[in-house]
Amino acid sequence: MFPNSILGRPPFTPNHQQHNFFALSPTLYSHQQLIDAQFNFQNADLSRAVSLQQLTYGNVSPIQTSTSPLFRGRKRLSDEKNLPLDGKRQRFHSPHQEPTIVNHIVPLSGERRYSMPPLFHTHYVPDIVRCVPPFREIPILEPREITLPEAKDKLSQQILELFEACQQQVSDLKKKELCRTQLQREIQLLFPQSRLFLVGSSLNGFGTRSSDGDLCLVVKEEPVNQKTEARHILTLVHKHFCTRLSGYIERPQLIRAKVPIVKFRDKVSCVEFDLNVNNIVGIRNTFLLRTYAYPLPEPILPSIQKIYPESFSPAIQLHLVHQAPCNVPPYLSKNESNLGDLLLGFLKYYATEFDWNSQMISVREAKAIPRPDGIEWRNKYICVEEPFDGTNTARAVHEKQKFDIIKDQFLKSWHRLKNKRDLNSILPLRAAILQR
Repeated sequence: MFPNSILGRPPFTPNHQQHNFFALSPTLYSHQQLIDAQFNFQNADLSRAVSLQQLTYGNVSPIQTSTSPLFRGRKRLSDEKNLPLDGKRQRFHSPHQEPTIVNHIVPLSGERRYSMPPLFHTHYVPDIVRCVPPFREIPILEPREITLPEAKDKLSQQILELFEACQQQVSDLKKKELCRTQLQREIQLLFPQSRLFLVGSSLNGFGTRSSDGDLCLVVKEEPVNQKTEARHILTLVHKHFCTRLSGYIERPQLIRAKVPIVKFRDKVSCVEFDLNVNNIVGIRNTFLLRTYAYPLPEPILPSIQKIYPESFSPAIQLHLVHQAPCNVPPYLSKNESNLGDLLLGFLKYYATEFDWNSQMISVREAKAIPRPDGIEWRNKYICVEEPFDGTNTARAVHEKQKFDIIKDQFLKSWHRLKNKRDLNSILPLRAAILQR
């Protein structure tokens, strides 16, 4: 994807490439390491390839990985068969055969270590190190087959048609994952032990064909100061994108919000991305929502955080959070409402029953609950509890005019849909389907 950058040089030999990093536990960075990353950016010899030793553990042969790890062990889906070559995972070979330099910061089993260029000051010794567990295939991106409900009325059928027309396809996800994998290698020039997570709608089962990609750069499993540390890290990443990857990344922008991000567009996949630093709660939410989307395809769902608290504990290490959906058995709902009635009930509830002044929406409790009395919840128009850290995820709605527009749309949509039972009365259904 990026043939003139370090991304064009694989850190593993082709048969042992790392495609999925959820099996890795990110090494903790100290504050000094984050500061020293600026030295790396200015002084690292970026023309060198990052080469890694062939990984073995004891007397075990190297770990074998599939050349298409996202979709191993199943037949290709229909939209994969005719993918253009540039949409498939590419491999590159470095023409340079330079000797590798062993990085002794991260020890591996059996004294096997990564071979990486010495990007940090040679005198620096990190205060915290962590062993990296063995590589193993984790098919977390493998599409799940769900049984869609049978539509017995026009409105329910329209909802199903819209879902099938707009849902993210396997080829869309592969493009994002390819970009993530290669960007991770590039960013590791600045932060060698960092990991880049694909999060949000791209991975949680709620993505559409036009969804952008959300990326979380994890430099340590502890919180970082978003106003200082995160902005400093993103400044270096943004500069790196502008200088090294200007031919492949388009319009990189540093947005200094409460959670700062770098926005950019990948010219190869034509996907828009938002990249944040250490917004770890977004990673946990991705797999919480993925559990709701796939193992539990029922009309009315319980709070799985309350039923399976051990699977969704905030204390679970990041490299284990992907296992949560596997620990939740299928759920059978006793609710027999069709999709059309459920949508009408949703609109009616927030148009006429929900108390916006005193209640907040809680996925964790699976119901509306009273607002806390903290300053974060006072004088807020919409309050939605974040399932893991308890903050208000709807804090962006801070203007009464916009809040009134939202409430008005709930009320109008409920009346129109109740009277016409036609999705076209509230959504440009035909245009949306044709656009996809």
